[in-house]
Amino acid sequence: MDQLQSIRVFARVVEAGSFTKAAESLDLPKGTVTRLVQHLELRLKVKLLNRTTRRVTVTPDGAAYYERTTRLLNDLDDVEASMTNAQARPSGRLRVDVGTSVAQLIVIPALADFYRRYPDIQLDLGVTDRPVDLITDNVDCVIRGGELQEQSLVARRIGNIALMTVAAPAYLKAHGTPTHPEQLEREHTVVNYFSTRTGRMYLNEFEKDGKRLEISGRYSLSVNESNAMTAALLAGLGVAQTGAFVAAPLIERGELVQVLADWTSPTIPVYVVYPPNRHLSAKVRAFVEWTAELFARHPQLTRS
Repeated sequence: MDQLQSIRVFARVVEAGSFTKAAESLDLPKGTVTRLVQHLELRLKVKLLNRTTRRVTVTPDGAAYYERTTRLLNDLDDVEASMTNAQARPSGRLRVDVGTSVAQLIVIPALADFYRRYPDIQLDLGVTDRPVDLITDNVDCVIRGGELQEQSLVARRIGNIALMTVAAPAYLKAHGTPTHPEQLEREHTVVNYFSTRTGRMYLNEFEKDGKRLEISGRYSLSVNESNAMTAALLAGLGVAQTGAFVAAPLIERGELVQVLADWTSPTIPVYVVYPPNRHLSAKVRAFVEWTAELFARHPQLTRS
C-alpha cells in the first residue's frame, strides 16, 4: 500500500475523530480507511489509535507521529505547489461556508470581481448561519462572526460588524420609540437571536458613559438565522439589534428606523477560518486575500 496515502488518511482520522467521518470527507470507503491505518500501524509496529464503538482517540505514539508527519505533509504540499503554476493561476474546486446575510449582501454581489481575477476556481458556496465542522464537512474555509471556539484552526481577522438597534416604522407608531434600553424589558417587544449550536439566547448589549447593560428583553419571537431576523423586523414584530451592514440600506430606504442611537453596542469580530493543512493551497490563499480586501472596502465593516 502507498505509505504516503496511509499517512494522509491517518491524519484525517485524527482530525475528524472517527473513521466514518474521515472516510466521508476523503470520499473513500470506510473499509479502505481502516485498512490504510492498520497498514501504517503494522509498518511502524506501534499502536497509533485507540478504537471503541463510540470514538477514536490518539495514543501518545500516535499524537507524536501525527505532529511530525503533519509538518512533513505541509512541506511536501509546499514543494509541489512551488513546482507548478498553481501559485500564478489558482484553480480547482473551493468549498466555502458563509453566513446568510454576509453571503447575500457582501460576498455574492462581489463575486463577479473574484471570477475576473480567478477564472479557474470553481466555488461551492455553503450559505448558512449554522456552524460547520471544517474537517468533517471537508470545507476549505469559512467566514464567521464572533469569537472563535476551535483554537486548532487558522484564523485571520478581516473586520468587525457594528450593531444597530432598529425597528420598523409601523412598530414604533404602534408602540412608541424606546428611549432607554431597560424599556425593552417592560414596555416593548424584542426579536431575539439564539445560537444554533447551543440554543442559548444572545443578550442585547448596550454601553453609554462607562455603563454597560445586558438586556434579554420581552420577546415573542426568536430566530437563529440573520435573514429571518431582517424579515421579522420588516414585519414590525419588534425591536432588535442587527448588523449595521444589514440595517443601513434599509434605514436609508425608510423601511427601518434606528433607535437608542445614543447607546453603543460591542462590535462582532469577523474571521476567515481554515484548517492548518489548507494554508498552502493557492486557491484558499486567493480567496482569503480577496475576502480581506472586500471587507476592508465596506463602509459598515470596521477594522478596529
